[in-house]
Amino acid sequence: MFTLSETSILAAILLVALGILGWGFYRARPFGKLGILAWLQSVVLMTPWLLFFGLFAAGIYINIAGILFLVVTSAGLYIFLGRQLRAAGQDAILKQRATERLAADSSLAANSPQLAVAELKPEIPPLPEDDLNAIKGIFGIDTFFATETIAYQDGAIFKGNLRGEAEEVHNRLTASLQQRLGDQYRLFLVENTDGRPVVIVLPSRNDPKPMLRSQKVFAGILLIGTIATSLEAAGLLLNFDFFGNPGRFREALPIGVGILTILVAHEIGHWILAQRHQIRLSWPFFLPAVQIGSFGAITRFESLLPNRKVLFDIALAGPAAGGIVSLLMVVTGLLLSHPGSLFQLPNQFFQGSILVGSLARVVLGSALQSPLVSVHPLVVIGWLGLVINALNLMPAGQLDGGRIVQAIYGRKTARRATIATLILLALVSLGNTLAMYWAIVIFFLQREQERPSLNEVTEPDDARAALGLLALFLMITTLLPLTPGLAGRLGIG
Repeated sequence: MFTLSETSILAAILLVALGILGWGFYRARPFGKLGILAWLQSVVLMTPWLLFFGLFAAGIYINIAGILFLVVTSAGLYIFLGRQLRAAGQDAILKQRATERLAADSSLAANSPQLAVAELKPEIPPLPEDDLNAIKGIFGIDTFFATETIAYQDGAIFKGNLRGEAEEVHNRLTASLQQRLGDQYRLFLVENTDGRPVVIVLPSRNDPKPMLRSQKVFAGILLIGTIATSLEAAGLLLNFDFFGNPGRFREALPIGVGILTILVAHEIGHWILAQRHQIRLSWPFFLPAVQIGSFGAITRFESLLPNRKVLFDIALAGPAAGGIVSLLMVVTGLLLSHPGSLFQLPNQFFQGSILVGSLARVVLGSALQSPLVSVHPLVVIGWLGLVINALNLMPAGQLDGGRIVQAIYGRKTARRATIATLILLALVSLGNTLAMYWAIVIFFLQREQERPSLNEVTEPDDARAALGLLALFLMITTLLPLTPGLAGRLGIG
């Protein structure tokens, strides 16, 4: 049975979720059909969580298949509602554009034809005059009606009114800029602090730079260190210190190779999607860790990203590839486990993860009630891989999870998610050195967001948003442990 404290925690989670939904409905009502459809999307996304915790609070067990069914169904409904939302909003968007066009036409008729681009120059942009005039010539009443020019870094910001769909307008402006000035400049379409789209033009000399030779050497050193710590982690799992007993290399090699396989799968996932979108990536800077072999790798973009969809695809591809390989190892290892398997783990070991504990319960059944559970080495290797990929999915800074949140919800939400993650890690680190390590890594190396995409306004589609939320959900179920009461209900321990 659940203890009083556990029941209180579950009840608090449900009350907070219901409160958020109620507040969202109150805020959505004034916007009519569009507001209600947007609110229903948030309901659909929270439903798996509400059912998961609510049914467990009532003592009803849902296995991993049921959880996945809820998540997949929720994602399908989310995509359907997104299509309805776009269809319902199309008329409103067209009316708004027509109103803006009429207002602009009236303004042009009342003034001079030369005012197609109205200028307001608090400071002269640091661009050659001919280039600046050529850049101004790309704007028009049917794309982006520029009303103000402001100096910014080595280029200029153009404020005005967006007169079409953001992706189409960005493509047209970029093509026009290249026809006039070649590859000298980059055109960014981003949101201003007031939420309105602005165009920023910067010289191409500000593009990301390739890795220096010294950086490549450092990346190689970190790779060697990660190979060593992977073998050390394997030795610790086999109850010996590899660094102190390097002669036992062959014993540690299979598990060490398994850990490295997951790390390589993660990086290959990033690389394949980067190649598909013609984006250059730096060499991965692996983070050695004795406890689990490695905490993953830091990879930088060496190309400007065309839009947030590409940021999402590349960010998700790594954890997806590494997570699938890890999950296959766990399931295969559980199926191969038998009383004579290599590892004898205390049954409390399976309380460390909702995802792995649920999988073990489905495959091993009543065997989890024994004080010691015999498992195949692939279970341990796959579990380590799930943890490594889940840690990289934390919604902070330039971690894969932070990039996913930035791609789906924008820079403001990503910034808030980073702060919340750091605060949570700081609290957890009071009793967990692993959380302290990650807080330090994120704060000093990864807390900054990715630089804006060339088209920062267009959001990823609903299918990508659903996949991102599924990845974050699986991250939480991997890292969140089972409470003793819940583990007892599942028959673990």
